[in-house]
Amino acid sequence: MDARLNLLTDPLAGKVFKHFNAAGRAVADSSLPAAVQELVKIRASQINGCAFCTDMHTKDATAAGETATRLHLVAAWREATVFTEAERAALELTEQGTRIADAAGGVTDEAWANAGLHYDEEQLAALLALIAVINAYNRANVIVRQPAGDYVPGMFG
Repeated sequence: MDARLNLLTDPLAGKVFKHFNAAGRAVADSSLPAAVQELVKIRASQINGCAFCTDMHTKDATAAGETATRLHLVAAWREATVFTEAERAALELTEQGTRIADAAGGVTDEAWANAGLHYDEEQLAALLALIAVINAYNRANVIVRQPAGDYVPGMFG
């Protein structure tokens, strides 16, 4: 299976993704815990049906020491006992922020307030940016039908 457009070699896509990557680096360099960042990227990618990003971020999380149990339960995090309250707040914000079109009024005040109990202003800004960026990556990869399964941690940087 080949992608409809090669996002790695197309000149315009390269210019656009350079900015996405810079935004991703800013989030990665923030005080938002790395484990939370991977959980957010995985959950948004699952919701959006982005196999490429789901493959990438589960492999990156594994390489960073995340457990198989937690990775297997991200999709069912509400019923799982392996996530902290802070992680649950980030996952709820991710779901609501990813499903904006499905929710009248967008992200609820309750979800935002709950995230604010666990994350400071910089971390909330990082969560907001991360949710926006991973959704952009997901949409691009789904649109071009980017094949999944061959990602190796570290191959893009």
